Amino acid sequence: MTQSTDTLAEKLGNALHQQGAKVTAAESCTGGGVAHAITAVAGSSSWFEYGFVTYANTAKHKLLGVSNELLVSEGAVSEAVVRQMVEGAARVANADYAVAISGIAGPGGGTDEKPVGTVWFAWYSPNGVKAKKYLLSGDRAAVREQAIKISLQELLHQVTGCNTV
Repeated sequence: MTQSTDTLAEKLGNALHQQGAKVTAAESCTGGGVAHAITAVAGSSSWFEYGFVTYANTAKHKLLGVSNELLVSEGAVSEAVVRQMVEGAARVANADYAVAISGIAGPGGGTDEKPVGTVWFAWYSPNGVKAKKYLLSGDRAAVREQAIKISLQELLHQVTGCNTV
């Protein structure tokens, strides 16, 4: 049984509150959807202070410190870029946990190397940075919704250490 983003965000909030920890999000293709899910939870201001919607490369560079050279050489939808995004977000927000998302939600923008639905994620925790690429399916809304859910599921896993959420 899969859980809704509301349920995942509430469980994440409870786990962060118990630890006295904070989380942030650096979002591109999700356009603030992770932050929206998190702030829908009452009391979220105790564990979420701010997030970043860095849709354009200039925003990724200015707000999160992503290297312009890396953005040109690897492209925004890449492991190297989401790693820099998540590290920059955690640093700027002084957060214990963070997620970064960059992808191609469609319907256009895909290439043979990076088709529509390609989404890179990175998660920051006291244990380091983990990155993973997914190829999601469906229309723009479906890709974005799946990316939000994946972000929250893995954040919850990072905070609780449990695989079953």
